Amino acid sequence: MKAILVQCGSAAQDSSAFTVVEQPLPEPGPRDLLVRVQAIGMNPVDTKVRMRTDGFNVLGWDAVGIVEKTGEQVQKFSARDRVFYAGDITRPGCNSDYHLVDERIAAPAPHSLSLEDAVAMPLTSITAWESLFERLEFTAQAGANRGRNILIIGGAGGVGSVATQLAHWAGLTVYATASRSETVDWCKKMGADQVLNHRNNLFEQLRATGAGAVDAIFCTTQMEQHWHGMAECIRPHGRIVLIDDPVNPLDITVFKKKSVSISWEFMFTRSMFATGDMGEQGKILETVAGLLNQGAIVTTRRKTWTGLTPENIRHMHLEQESGTMVGKQVLLF
Repeated sequence: MKAILVQCGSAAQDSSAFTVVEQPLPEPGPRDLLVRVQAIGMNPVDTKVRMRTDGFNVLGWDAVGIVEKTGEQVQKFSARDRVFYAGDITRPGCNSDYHLVDERIAAPAPHSLSLEDAVAMPLTSITAWESLFERLEFTAQAGANRGRNILIIGGAGGVGSVATQLAHWAGLTVYATASRSETVDWCKKMGADQVLNHRNNLFEQLRATGAGAVDAIFCTTQMEQHWHGMAECIRPHGRIVLIDDPVNPLDITVFKKKSVSISWEFMFTRSMFATGDMGEQGKILETVAGLLNQGAIVTTRRKTWTGLTPENIRHMHLEQESGTMVGKQVLLF
């Protein structure tokens, strides 16, 4: 099978770091699905793994495709089923013709969406869902959180775009941040009630809306820049969830006087440690697929590439690193 191999530790500008190779078709383990990949998505984790690890790797952690073969213990799926999933960071990625994934972290792809629209959703949806409904402990039900609010920092990114939609669906008043007219419009389209400019003082803007403080904050990006601003914006006994990686240590004591609870979200935790509730991610994707089919939320796809080639993967990495991504970019085989 064809796969795109990336030399880790390389720069995205280096065209020689992305090569096409032929690899043997993998054999599924007991709980695995062998998937013929039809489309893939790009996420910040792709560029982080490329830049921060060594050796050569096949990257890619968003896929949609057809089940070709199943492991002997697989129960949920059969050959010819179409599935979508984010995958497992401890295993080879999906930038290849065929790919193995544990059935517990896959789900039937939403039937109402095109391949390219569906593949934009798995990783960001799992991240947003776990953040909102597990880490921040909001109720995962339509309209169930009316009267409560949330600040989403980085509302126009891949995760922020889904988190805004899910929070709106769940009844929260959503304050999202963006700084360009394009990203402000996108946040509003995703369901944000108010859009704040993250280049300016967030607490002053929040106070101007009449909110005063928020019940929870989901910081998807630039936590160092917003650390003290979050301490101002959060209410006493509030909750904060973080997903990005700070360059320098941060002083957590700024949140002490408000007794704030702070959580990390890493959507690969369940598969990385084969936790007993690993199958929850398959259930999350099933629910997300249902919401997509109902039109309760929409795809966040903004750009589509065509053809699994080293050049296309390299250009996707360059775009991901630009810092101006809105929504998601995907590649159709």
